[in-house]
Amino acid sequence: MHADSSIEVQKRKRFPYSILRFRVFSYLCTASLLFFLPAKAFSSGGEEKTLNLSECVSIALDNATAPKKAQYNLKLQAADVLRRYGSFLPKLSVSGTWTPYSLSRSYTQYSDTDYTGIAKIRTESESLQFAVTTSLNIFNGFRDYAALQSAIEKKQAAGYSLSRALETVAFDVTQAYYQVLLDRELLQTARENLLSAKDQLTLTDRQYQIGLKSLVDLQQQQADAAASALTLIRAENHLKRSTLELIRRLQIDPLSKITIVPGPGELKIPSRPKLDIDSLYTLALKKRTDLKSRELEASAANWQVRESRGARLPRIDLNFSVATGGTAFLRQSVNDGPETSYPLPSLWNQLENTPGYTVALNLSWPLFDGFQTRYGVETAKIGRMNQLLDLNDLKNNIVIDIQQAAGDYDSAFSEIETAKVSLKAAESAYNGIQRKYELGASGFVELSAARAALFNARSNLSQATFNLALQKTVLDFTTGTIPLQQP
Repeated sequence: MHADSSIEVQKRKRFPYSILRFRVFSYLCTASLLFFLPAKAFSSGGEEKTLNLSECVSIALDNATAPKKAQYNLKLQAADVLRRYGSFLPKLSVSGTWTPYSLSRSYTQYSDTDYTGIAKIRTESESLQFAVTTSLNIFNGFRDYAALQSAIEKKQAAGYSLSRALETVAFDVTQAYYQVLLDRELLQTARENLLSAKDQLTLTDRQYQIGLKSLVDLQQQQADAAASALTLIRAENHLKRSTLELIRRLQIDPLSKITIVPGPGELKIPSRPKLDIDSLYTLALKKRTDLKSRELEASAANWQVRESRGARLPRIDLNFSVATGGTAFLRQSVNDGPETSYPLPSLWNQLENTPGYTVALNLSWPLFDGFQTRYGVETAKIGRMNQLLDLNDLKNNIVIDIQQAAGDYDSAFSEIETAKVSLKAAESAYNGIQRKYELGASGFVELSAARAALFNARSNLSQATFNLALQKTVLDFTTGTIPLQQP
């Protein structure tokens, strides 16, 4: 019995050393892998970038696809304006044909000293023809003029659409930026709340050890600490999601690591302004680029109606052409007899001496085209009416959006004032109840409720602060005065 015990003791003494040797071997292997593996395998996002709001907006404006598409559309509209200007210029075309060898056979009435009657003529030749043709439209029912005006206004509308696309990108990035700051502030509040809960748990455990607190109080405090830890986990997850959403809007490398550092004055609470809805609406009518774009598109649609109506009027074109040609050689045979070669001037001489000129005034008037013109006019009218409906809807939406944005912005100031009062009261209440709880004069339920009220008060103040900055951005976007630095 004693021998067995000694053997067991020796095994227990040797066992930790074997574990130690195994751990040392594992650490060495891991260190070797870390040393030989390339550094890029552990670098997922590169260097961490520190960004403020203006830098985020600038990056997004450079990378966003919506402004790029709007810019491409602007280039296309500019090309269309040039095309419409070209409609007033004469069309010029040049054509030339060189026939190195031509063979033709035909029957014709033939008469000479040797033969009279129907003869088979075989002809071989080489020829060159050259022509220059130009055409100028004199009148086509003012269709070219209407098309030009429509193209000009569409180009201007595309420019305003580009500006609004840039403003939209800046607005979206600003929203995501403030959401990251808010979630980071809420995360910090959750951490402080968890530290407070852990400190209270430590104190309760000590009081339980000496008999001042019951087991129920200790378990309740443990549950409260666990709930605070869960809140922290959720806050961390919210911050990660909001950061990824910001990266999505910046359209940078998804593996990039960014840190948001607010610039000076970004979160400064301004003085409470007195908002006038009529003045804001007047400002929006002057500044909203999407409204200007809609107005120009409606005007362009009106010009398209005039262009379609022009198809009912006659079209007058002035045509002018110059043509010349020559034959290098000409050989003929009659009834498969001997060939006869005709002496011709040089090809260049023929081209110089045989030009022909044509001047023509062409009038065309489609009296009936199967109702195609009528359909085109009706299509243009419906397009114009749709544009007017969209324009009226946009104006009404601007009025409603301004009223909502102004009301939310004004309410944001009241929320901050209320949140400050609530936080001050919650801090005083929590401090008082905590002292009572430590002395045994207050229960856990009161302490837990006071801590929850304090946490909510801090969170509400953070939300109110960032909500004020966000509502100011919403008001600027609604009135078309959002600050923007175009790329």
